[in-house]
Amino acid sequence: MDRRQLLRTGAMVAATAVVSPSLVRTANAATGVRLTKDIPTLPWAAANDIVAATRLPVFPDVNFLATDPKYGAKGDNKTDNTGAFGKAIAAANAAGGGHVIVPAGQYVTGAIHLMSNVDLHLESGAVLRFSGDASKFPTVLTRYEGIECMNRSPMVYAYGQTNIAVTGSGTLDANATSSWNKGSDRAYLESLIAKGVTDPAKRVFPGSGHTGRSTFIEPYKCDTVLIQGVTLKNPKFWQIHPTLCRNVTVDGVRTDPSTASSNTDGCDPESCDHVVITNCQLGAHDDNIAIKSGRDADGRRVNVPCQNLVVVNCAMNGNWGAITCGSEQSGGIRNVYAFRLNVTGATKFALYVKSNTQRGGFSQNINLDSVSGTFDRSFVFVTSTYNNQTGNFPPAFGPFTISNSSCTRADRVFDVSGLADSHIKGLVATDCRFAGVANTANILNNVDGRRFTNVTVNGKPI
Repeated sequence: MDRRQLLRTGAMVAATAVVSPSLVRTANAATGVRLTKDIPTLPWAAANDIVAATRLPVFPDVNFLATDPKYGAKGDNKTDNTGAFGKAIAAANAAGGGHVIVPAGQYVTGAIHLMSNVDLHLESGAVLRFSGDASKFPTVLTRYEGIECMNRSPMVYAYGQTNIAVTGSGTLDANATSSWNKGSDRAYLESLIAKGVTDPAKRVFPGSGHTGRSTFIEPYKCDTVLIQGVTLKNPKFWQIHPTLCRNVTVDGVRTDPSTASSNTDGCDPESCDHVVITNCQLGAHDDNIAIKSGRDADGRRVNVPCQNLVVVNCAMNGNWGAITCGSEQSGGIRNVYAFRLNVTGATKFALYVKSNTQRGGFSQNINLDSVSGTFDRSFVFVTSTYNNQTGNFPPAFGPFTISNSSCTRADRVFDVSGLADSHIKGLVATDCRFAGVANTANILNNVDGRRFTNVTVNGKPI
């Protein structure tokens, strides 16, 4: 059986039972739920528990062929397939769930809205070409740079759904959306908040004369989500953006490192709980993975942290952070575990944590193990004064741990600064070898609990 067939026959171990990762892998293999590569036993017990408890979706072994005449999808690179995909997804949902199969072809489409118990499966050679017709992307509730608002739909969207997936080996291409998918007028949303507009339904981009880009794949307030195997090309904004979700797995996905569009982060979990990102090749014109939880007053209004995340066996090729926390972290970030990351290209930082006293929030219990590569700036950069914005909400940072990691090039290893009235609570590095470091003088300001064990920089111990 190939991976697609195995996935279709799957069922998942009950999430209420916390068992060891090896047992989960055995159970998954026996029931047909398969990741592209097994997750190894991780060096943290808590990370293994997160992997074990993160549910994968389960779908009936029933297929709904999008090109069936009753749905009418055509891969001819000209027919508008928005309605056809909508019909096939609705039919699968009404039947109790299944797999909407998109065979090889070039499919022009507007927004695709997933429904509960539906797997959108792109066969090899299937390309979804998202439309330049803005009317095909209805206004939906979303978050724009950490602020809830109404905006044009992401390319693939789901709201309040359970047990959903985008799988297969096909491609999603947002290049044609450049005609409408543009703008970065966050200041408009901030002006509404300053006027006391607390209802996101009244913060509307389309028709306001102001614009903000739409993300690529965004499940919103969903539970049990799988994004697996697909390739994303020509994004115009954040590429994978699960928001206020639980039980999210991103596996074997490729995101685009070559686009000239700015702010095209690879994967941005925002205010999510239990997220596993594994076996991915993440490229971006910004952060590879950026963990977020809302911006400023609106982030504090929602007040949902992003927590319990595991990132394992990924290649990174974006030009800012491999693992980034913030800057939109007003709801807080905790319990992040990253293992076996290979960083290439012009990535600036292995770990990049950023906030300020306007944004506030926290980044706590952030852990990296077996991270290697080249870094244009620092291996670790933690700033409490990001963009020099000030307010009355000092961020709470730490502990941070780095172990078994290395570089062959970096400008500096540690550039870590807390505030005089809000020290960083813990920075521990163990068994690390940093070579090719241009400036061996680490910057460590207002950092309590510093401990370096068996750590060398250009061959000399710290």
